[in-house]
Formats: sequence, C-alpha cells, structure tokens
Amino acid sequence: MNSEAAHDILAKYLKSNGKRRATTERYAVLDEVMRTQGHFDAEGLYYRLITNGVKVSRATVYNTLELLQNCGLVSKYRFTENSSRYERSYGRPHHHHLICLECGDIIELVNERLERLQNELCSEKSFTPQSSTVQVFGTCSRCRKKE
Repeated sequence: MNSEAAHDILAKYLKSNGKRRATTERYAVLDEVMRTQGHFDAEGLYYRLITNGVKVSRATVYNTLELLQNCGLVSKYRFTENSSRYERSYGRPHHHHLICLECGDIIELVNERLERLQNELCSEKSFTPQSSTVQVFGTCSRCRKKE
C-alpha cells in the first residue's frame, strides 16, 4: 500500500484544520496502520509500536486514530459494546462484516448487490451517502462445527 500517498492525505488534513501538528509520532502510527492487515484495536496498535521501539503515548495513538478516521484513512467500528476496532480503509474496497458472537472472528464481505441496493435506496430518498457498513452478527461455520 502506498504509505507516501497516505502521508500526503494526513498532511493536507492537518494543514487544513490548522489545530494539529504533523509529528513523527503521528506518522509512525499511520505507518503501522498502513502495515496492518485486517481489524485491530488501539491497545494492540500501541503495544506493537512500543515493541518496535517507537516512543509514543497511548493518548497519541488514540488521538491519531481519530485524526486518521476524520481524514478517511481509517474506519472505526463497534462490533461489541465494550470496545472499538479499526481497520485501514485507504486503498481497500468498500465492504461489510459478518461477526461471530462465539469466537469474535470478523469476516469481510464485498457484495455488489448490497452496493447496488444501497445506491438505489439513497437515490430514491435523494440522499447522498458518506459511508456505510452492514454488520451481521451470528455464528461462523467453525464454531457451529464445535457444537
């Protein structure tokens, strides 16, 4: 994935909002996010950073994730009541999620029919969507086999 383009998006966002500085710690968080495949939580990201020798605070990780979400580089989800999960959205196709309530596995689902239906529904209501996700909670095949 092109992390240089992601750096440019973050730099433009920070400059246009004028309140935030472009720090090496923020870019280190962005770089780790860009290397991450799948879903992750902020604490896991924080521990990966400090394990790799990056001097960064928890607050910086959480604040940077919010910035990355605001500029469209990261998506944030609440699959359970207790925690938020994130994933890199930049450079990835729009998709939805099937979430196993037994093991917590998250299966990504790309479906053109869902996209067409969403577009039709929005068009019928003269509504311009900004983002969307469908989350289906249930039991995955692996957990069903255990029963």
